[in-house]
Amino acid sequence: MPDLHLRGITKQFTGHRALHDLSLTVHDGEIFTLLGPSGCGKSTTLWSIAGLHRPDSGSIAFGDRVVYDHGRVNVEPEHRNCGVVFQSYAIWPHMSVYDNVGYPLKLRKVDKARRDRRIHEVLELVELGRHAKRYPHELSGGQQQRVALARALAHPPDMLLLDEPFSNLDAKLRDRSRQWLKTLQEHVGVTTVFVTHDQDEALSVSDRIAVLDRGRVRQIGTPTDIYENPADLFVADFVGTANILPATVTRADGHHARIRIDGMEGEITVPHTDKRVGPVRITIRPENIEIHRARTEATPAANTITAKVDNHAYLGDHLRYSIRISNTPVAVTTTRRIEASSLTVSLPAEDIRVFHEETSTEDPSTEALSTEDPSTNEENHHASVR
Repeated sequence: MPDLHLRGITKQFTGHRALHDLSLTVHDGEIFTLLGPSGCGKSTTLWSIAGLHRPDSGSIAFGDRVVYDHGRVNVEPEHRNCGVVFQSYAIWPHMSVYDNVGYPLKLRKVDKARRDRRIHEVLELVELGRHAKRYPHELSGGQQQRVALARALAHPPDMLLLDEPFSNLDAKLRDRSRQWLKTLQEHVGVTTVFVTHDQDEALSVSDRIAVLDRGRVRQIGTPTDIYENPADLFVADFVGTANILPATVTRADGHHARIRIDGMEGEITVPHTDKRVGPVRITIRPENIEIHRARTEATPAANTITAKVDNHAYLGDHLRYSIRISNTPVAVTTTRRIEASSLTVSLPAEDIRVFHEETSTEDPSTEALSTEDPSTNEENHHASVR
């Protein structure tokens, strides 16, 4: 399967910029996830790859095959050989599972014997071999989703494009579907671009993730990179739960910084590559905050506070306590129940990330209010893609 290359992609709808000079590479055989809030440009990027949107500039290539180059090349959707699964699945209610899956092959005039073999092969692959004669209304939501995936794989695609395919499923089925998709993709080996706004989904299925914000890529990395070493405050705040606290860098040499966290005792040294001093925001994950039963001689003197518990929540496998540091709400998680009205906590230096205030040169008038073309109807497009 080929790599996917996007270079300098821009897209504007009704005066609003949806994508700003977006560039990324998806490697052969990986699951690459576009993650971000609604309106960040995820689906616009995916549909540009499929050929359902035409970018205003830039290029898209499947390996050495250029499928879009502004002003020179624009391969039609049906000739890009992308398997696409939409959020709504878009399977035909009047067709059986067999006929839905076989439709792309019928369009390509594949002879009946070969078509039968391939349909049965992909139905077994998605664990629906016994349901070939059923109709969509006789299937569960998870089964309908697998029919859509089988149809996308029927004619072996160069790219598999998934636009929030699990969003209509309940929580438990969604979790099972993620695991099943990961196993299926490893078996098939097709290069996959997956769109979601669900951080757990992105972290659990992806080889790499691109975090998007208002049409721009904020960070690309493995799930571990994105979660543990966010590139900026937006990524830290969007992916998972992060406590964000005001602090001050008092000294910095480009390798380490000395910081004082507002409302806490003393100063600590943290790894930091910026030499600037002054006000910053620091982040730390709730699970990384250390809880001390009581102050003892072993309790760190610096960066420690005893704070009143505002509230707590029992979440099955862990408890979340809410305290305040310098009037900022701070979440602390633990697997142990604590019967106390206050907590003594410290913030380990190795788990703190430091972010200087961002300066923006963007023109607010170019921000994307919506990344979707209101005239686009995904259900009208799926036949031409496959």
